Amino acid sequence: MTRGAVFFDVDGTLVPRTSSGRHLAGFLGHADINEQVEAGYGDGSLTSAECAVLDARGWAGRTPGQVDGFLATLPLLDGIAETVRWCRAHDLVPVLATLAWDAVGAHLCGRFDFDRASGPSLEVIDGCYSGAVATQFDEMDKRAFALGVAASLGVDPARCAAVGDGRSDVPLFGAVGYAIALNGTPAARAAAHVSIEATDLRAVIPYLASLCSP
Repeated sequence: MTRGAVFFDVDGTLVPRTSSGRHLAGFLGHADINEQVEAGYGDGSLTSAECAVLDARGWAGRTPGQVDGFLATLPLLDGIAETVRWCRAHDLVPVLATLAWDAVGAHLCGRFDFDRASGPSLEVIDGCYSGAVATQFDEMDKRAFALGVAASLGVDPARCAAVGDGRSDVPLFGAVGYAIALNGTPAARAAAHVSIEATDLRAVIPYLASLCSP
């Protein structure tokens, strides 16, 4: 029996105080551009689509295998594996609802057993990233993705939870039964049902337990 789903954000949430994009940009050689991109998204001067186009250029010539190797050192909250196992043991499907690149979601799904992941994708030609965006993905797409997952699982969004920290989580917070701002921005905290500060993802488990009631 599937009771519900838990949607976890990546950047700023599972990846604390930074982002997967910033981490990768350090290896790919466009950290300066990524810093401008993230500042622009944070202050609202750039859309997620504009950010994706700018950041994608720095991936040109790299291979998916190289990027997956760079992600092995991605800084992460403690307790991710344990929290995913708790979700599965309590019939809650753990899902990544994120604006991080699809390569990041694929890596974390394989590493921690998340069920699936959202996100924009990069164009690959002859085994290398071209530097272009293949598919865009924004905060409203993130909400739609989560609602689509709930529908595919046959569960009411009211029986789902979202864990996130920032601007891209706000639409999703309004669509699920329980929203948790984890180390959140003021906007995320205002939109959430509960706000917590933690360095270990297991801190959300007591709040998720309400989804396990009949």
